[in-house]
Amino acid sequence: MKRTALLHAELSHVIASLGHGDMLVLGDAGLPIPDGPRRIDLAVARGVPTLGEVLQAVLSEMQVEGIVIAEEALAGDEKKLPGWYPQSLGIEPQTVSHEEFKRRTAKARAMVRTGECTPYANIILVAGVKF
Repeated sequence: MKRTALLHAELSHVIASLGHGDMLVLGDAGLPIPDGPRRIDLAVARGVPTLGEVLQAVLSEMQVEGIVIAEEALAGDEKKLPGWYPQSLGIEPQTVSHEEFKRRTAKARAMVRTGECTPYANIILVAGVKF
């Protein structure tokens, strides 16, 4: 799954150990972390690092086949994707309620807390395999 080394050793180890279908959660500072998944706290200060910064670093290392976001994260009446979502990835995200999103986090291999303070700035990445 993993392509090269990340600067953060714990996150690099988690990506290297992901198998097909395993989930990695990237969340804002307020997303509750259930018992079970490995916890990686990257937050340095309010807004540092942002979810977008962490997401870009992870996507450079991880093969992703699926993405889940909370439907509450969709912006405005047009229900457009939030600015931190990497539309260049070419994967249509599955949207679920925020409550369902939190239930799914309990099944993740790891949860990464960022310094992001935007409501519903959370994403589940489903590991794929590069053939």
